[in-house]
Amino acid sequence: MYEEPYRWIEAVGNRRQYLDDQFQQGAPIVALSYLEGILLVTFSRGTPKLYEIYDRIALGGMGHPADLEKLRFNLLDMAHVEGFNRSPSDVTGNRLMKYSLAPMIKQAFEEIFKAPFIAKILLAEVGPQPDRDQFLTIDYDGSFEENRGCAVIAATSSIRKKMLAFLKTQNNGPIDSLQTALDLAVKTWALGSLLHHSAESLDHQDDEDQQPAGAARSHEPDEKALVDHIRLALSEKSLECALLDRTLPGSSKYRNLPPDQTRQLLPALLQPAV
Repeated sequence: MYEEPYRWIEAVGNRRQYLDDQFQQGAPIVALSYLEGILLVTFSRGTPKLYEIYDRIALGGMGHPADLEKLRFNLLDMAHVEGFNRSPSDVTGNRLMKYSLAPMIKQAFEEIFKAPFIAKILLAEVGPQPDRDQFLTIDYDGSFEENRGCAVIAATSSIRKKMLAFLKTQNNGPIDSLQTALDLAVKTWALGSLLHHSAESLDHQDDEDQQPAGAARSHEPDEKALVDHIRLALSEKSLECALLDRTLPGSSKYRNLPPDQTRQLLPALLQPAV
């Protein structure tokens, strides 16, 4: 098959379609900087999606749990070997992405006789100041992006772009508190989740051709729809929050927010109805 390029291209295209279908049940992950560190947020049903990788580096992932665990352990191994053989300062998200994660995912995707990784990953690295925070995201084909200030991963690239645009329009300046960061993060998550569900519904409609092109897909949820969706998610799932807290003493900056503390930080409007 490698001797016939058009068949290889066709096989890769089939892989993309297959992998896109696998993320239909995935939940977005949002990460953003604020004055005291980096906040990572998602909703889950049991299986954690946010992890510590090294002192200043956290991971958020969506996809198949087995693939995510394999990639996570690979990153853990590389990070601790680098930290031991060189120094902790040599362990960076950029290095982990470019020399470990991206080559492995790209190779698995392009070797059509092997199974690809069903995974999308976000790496966040906290710096001494908010403008030094770094975010890296990688897709299932090994392509990755570097961002400052915030990053998200979602089921599709179009939803991811809309979530990033929402983050940038809602954030008019430096975020000075964890409560403000959490409020913005969960609303961004809700936007991605609702866009995903609406896209799924549209894919099952037979009368789309009767509507003007793009008419149904151009509608985005308003504030009330976002709040209602958050309240529903809080009643059905666990709100998972992790911090890279630059104010913590010592080298390790990672900590998980307990559910009770997380709910106390949420505005009353976002709490589930009793």
